[in-house]
Amino acid sequence: MKGITAREVNETMQDDRIVELYWKRSEAAIQHTDQKYGRYLMKLSYNILADWEDSKESVNDTYLSAWKSMPPHRPSVLLTYLCKITRQISIDVFRKRNSAKRQASEYALSLCELEDCVSAGNTTEQDVDLHLLAKAIQDYLAELPGETRDVFIGRYFFSDSIREVAGYYGMSESKAKSMLYRTRIGLKKYLEQEGFFDEA
Repeated sequence: MKGITAREVNETMQDDRIVELYWKRSEAAIQHTDQKYGRYLMKLSYNILADWEDSKESVNDTYLSAWKSMPPHRPSVLLTYLCKITRQISIDVFRKRNSAKRQASEYALSLCELEDCVSAGNTTEQDVDLHLLAKAIQDYLAELPGETRDVFIGRYFFSDSIREVAGYYGMSESKAKSMLYRTRIGLKKYLEQEGFFDEA
């Protein structure tokens, strides 16, 4: 998911002013949030849910959650804060769907790609401290070259398609696929070395 352009920033309210509106309990905060970031949040949600109506509801729920959380929170990077909320809400909706009714989405595809990295044998989510696992993944990503890390995050955090990720960095889809594959293999080895899963 690409960032906003300088022109868009100039045409919309700055983040610190929007956050201040939340703190002042001004409903204009939501209007400015939607104007500035609405389409990014919709894209993120749609990548997970593959359903525009569900995505619209998830983004609206994001605004409500942001309204309830500010104050006391004062996010330093508003878009990152909103994306985390949108992603979690959308994933919750995805999980609640009846499995027979689930639609194919980039999120579902990306989960399949990551399956071998973050699970092994009979290991279940209950067997792993997910906070430690998340920290280990962050540590691994921090050691990667910038482009490799960004491609991985674009695919597995924002759930962008491989075509989109490749387009962002001016590379072929085959190169993006190869980069993601090598990164997943490296992540799996790193997690095994850190003792999360038994080595095969």
